[in-house]
Amino acid sequence: MRLSLEGRTALVTGSTQGIGAAIAAGLARAGARVAVNGRTEASVTKAAEQLRAEVEGADVIPLAADVATEEGARAVTERLSTVDILVNNLGIFGATPPLEITDEEWRRYFEVNVLAAVRLTRAYLPGMMTRGWGRIQYIASDSAVVIPAEMIQYGVSKTALLGVSRGFAKAAAGSGVTVNAVIAGPTHTGGVEEFVYQLVDRNLPWDEAQREFMRRHRPQSLLQRLIEPEEIANMVVYLSSPQASATTGAAVRVDGGYVDSIVP
Repeated sequence: MRLSLEGRTALVTGSTQGIGAAIAAGLARAGARVAVNGRTEASVTKAAEQLRAEVEGADVIPLAADVATEEGARAVTERLSTVDILVNNLGIFGATPPLEITDEEWRRYFEVNVLAAVRLTRAYLPGMMTRGWGRIQYIASDSAVVIPAEMIQYGVSKTALLGVSRGFAKAAAGSGVTVNAVIAGPTHTGGVEEFVYQLVDRNLPWDEAQREFMRRHRPQSLLQRLIEPEEIANMVVYLSSPQASATTGAAVRVDGGYVDSIVP
């Protein structure tokens, strides 16, 4: 199966590192013109240079803006008026005891993890529907289904994304635009390494710390290891392709079997 996205323009939010950077690289390898997004010029410039070095001939658009704000989202849409593939990857996470999560923190998680994606969907979905083709994806999490006790504010924000995805898929019904959520399981990124060390002994070597984390905090994983960002990206590239034209309104799992369910 050859997945070609030649002639398509993609925007991946929060794509200067981790899963977002892997998604941007995967889309570029498939031939898409890719907009790399982050909050600072320095981080975006560095990520764009790395992407060009990693993918020969990559057509990269650096877009520095905080899309978790109305001003940042407006700056992105003014710079990039037309998008064929929108991957709402931006997200924050962190461990906080449930009874210590403040109103301010709840609002921050909703602004960054949910409203940022909603704003960009509102901006780009109408044009996709008019053109009769488009792909919108939301990077959700196993935490949307299996709410973790140590970060319920994160889990609830990702649950909201599943609802947002399904709702916008209905809004796009019959238009040729597909809208899906990707349920990513525990994934190996720099941010996750720091999170792991919040929960296990910081003096442990990484491989041992990872095993201890999975054993104690994610024992239901069938993969029994952290997922690599490229494995998430592979699913995103497929869902962005013409071959995925009949998949919409779905919550597609790349979770290593973490969610104990036989229904997606």
